[in-house]
Amino acid sequence: MAGQGNSIGGKFEELQFIISLVKDKTRVGVCLDTCHVYAAGYDLRNQYEEVMRSFGEVIGWKYLKALHLNDSKGDLGSNLDRHEHIGQGKLGKETFRRMMRDERLDGDPWILETPEGKYPEEMMMLYGME
Repeated sequence: MAGQGNSIGGKFEELQFIISLVKDKTRVGVCLDTCHVYAAGYDLRNQYEEVMRSFGEVIGWKYLKALHLNDSKGDLGSNLDRHEHIGQGKLGKETFRRMMRDERLDGDPWILETPEGKYPEEMMMLYGME
């Protein structure tokens, strides 16, 4: 979650708490949404490694099951879930270049979740970043 309103899941610790309450953890998974993470205050742009390390330590890599890729129209910590085309928002192309090269993310499904109209171009750009 991006931390909007009365939602939970905007902080890694909240997700870890929810996971801790589930008896059968084989049925638990987390989807990492780049816009949500940034809007919730995790600076993927300037502190990528620190954010990803925190994800691994607090939630655990075994729970990562998918990624939603989208840039952010909103600022860091804005709690605004407003998706932008890859490289045209506050996260910028370099953030996605880091993600494309991050071996911790290999093998998980990646879902391009940007405004309509540029999917082929965005996919080609992402694959060119590998």
